[in-house]
Amino acid sequence: MSDGPGASLIVTEGVLTWSAGASRRTHVLRPRHTLDTAPATAESALRVSRPENGTCLAGRAVLPRVESTGPGLGQGAARRTVDRPAQWLYRLLVLWNGIVFLAWVAVPFLLARDPMWGRGWAHLALLAALLTAHRAVVARRNPALFERRRRIGAGTATWDLWWNAAFWPLMAAIAAVAGAEARCGSALPGLTSAAGAVLLSGGIGLSAAAMASNPFFEGTVRIQTEAGHRTIDTGPYRVIRHPGYAGLVLWALATPLLLGSARAFLPALAAIAWVVLRTALEDATLRRGLQGYFEYSRCVRFRLVPWVW
Repeated sequence: MSDGPGASLIVTEGVLTWSAGASRRTHVLRPRHTLDTAPATAESALRVSRPENGTCLAGRAVLPRVESTGPGLGQGAARRTVDRPAQWLYRLLVLWNGIVFLAWVAVPFLLARDPMWGRGWAHLALLAALLTAHRAVVARRNPALFERRRRIGAGTATWDLWWNAAFWPLMAAIAAVAGAEARCGSALPGLTSAAGAVLLSGGIGLSAAAMASNPFFEGTVRIQTEAGHRTIDTGPYRVIRHPGYAGLVLWALATPLLLGSARAFLPALAAIAWVVLRTALEDATLRRGLQGYFEYSRCVRFRLVPWVW
């Protein structure tokens, strides 16, 4: 490389040599950043993630993701967590959800003033059959998951406990509004029940596929360090990052159609908005704390709707 008449610039094995006439200077090039050779930590490591059946992350270098400490979506909330496993919190949440479930079953019929409301019973029968099949699929493909979901583990995001406490009442409200509307006659024709059945079947099936593929599919959001938590990119996770939540969205949309209620779409949309909020908060938590998730989110760009969003 020439720098003018009689001048030359040579770089060999990290040494820069500049000469011009009788003048000669050398300089050892040093990298600005070096890799720490100490045992890998969350702050300084270069690891290669190779999931057994993975496709998106297989063979790719995964650098630790260090987020800014400034304000951002979910950053403040995600740092407030349950310090240790809290079985009493799990029991309290189960009790609350049990009360919500009883109201989900009974209140729509009370508001409809018709204990023999046909669409209401058809909805419950289909839901019971699909949830039974859902449990059977997960039990066969990922049996250990049920035990993991029977507790609230250390590191669970506090905001997620509030999210869980509010979500199922929103879902129950869809059926309650439909029951109130049924008192004056269904607003939607009977054919919408068939469309609702298809959506509900798809939603429950998608949820089962997600839980069968993901051994870390707990009921609350946390980094499961003690279980070797890793990013999953198999099954439905190849296409969207939150297939379980996509299943809940389909469930919410299916219920007004099954029950023939136009007004029930209002609480259904509220439930969907609640799900979207959780995907944003969970994404922020996983990008900050789960190694490989940031790279996965760049590879699988869609949260809930394939090739759309």
